[in-house]
Amino acid sequence: MIPSEIADTLVELFGAASVNAVAPGSWQIETSDLRLLVILSDDESWIRVLLPIASIQDALPFLEQLLEANFDDTHEVRYAIHQDVVWGVFQHNCRSLVVDDFRDAIAQLLAMFEVGLDDAFNRLTETRIRQIIVAAKQQGQSMQATMQSLERFYAEGLMGDFDQTPQVQEEVLAAWQRQLERLWDEVEV
Repeated sequence: MIPSEIADTLVELFGAASVNAVAPGSWQIETSDLRLLVILSDDESWIRVLLPIASIQDALPFLEQLLEANFDDTHEVRYAIHQDVVWGVFQHNCRSLVVDDFRDAIAQLLAMFEVGLDDAFNRLTETRIRQIIVAAKQQGQSMQATMQSLERFYAEGLMGDFDQTPQVQEEVLAAWQRQLERLWDEVEV
């Protein structure tokens, strides 16, 4: 890809009003929801597309899940950390990059941005639920007894937020119940 193809594709995807050429070989796309950066190397041989996803502080509990996603799920884009921000990043050699692959990479980055940390949170939650199931099964507990323990932990303030309303607590416990039911038979001890 050459710079004019990059600029044309960005305008096609985001509209001329959202695309700003900030320097030769650098574009910034700003919408009400996001800020995407496209940067060419000085010799225009490499392109890098960057999209901030979350602060490092928000992402710290999920770093393992983000790295696993890099390995399993993110295709041509990756999670990266720089200046206390978790970024979605696409990097490619310009000579072998074609417009369709560039569009696909931007679509993947936008999907990554849309999901934010939700997938990482869900993966972490599932891992923890599986650990709870293993421990319960090792102790010979039934799914119902495990759920009763979780309810007791919430009632005693060991789990959950003290500021949760009873309705929110009910919703959270219902989610725990659904996850236990979904995973109980899958987990073997």
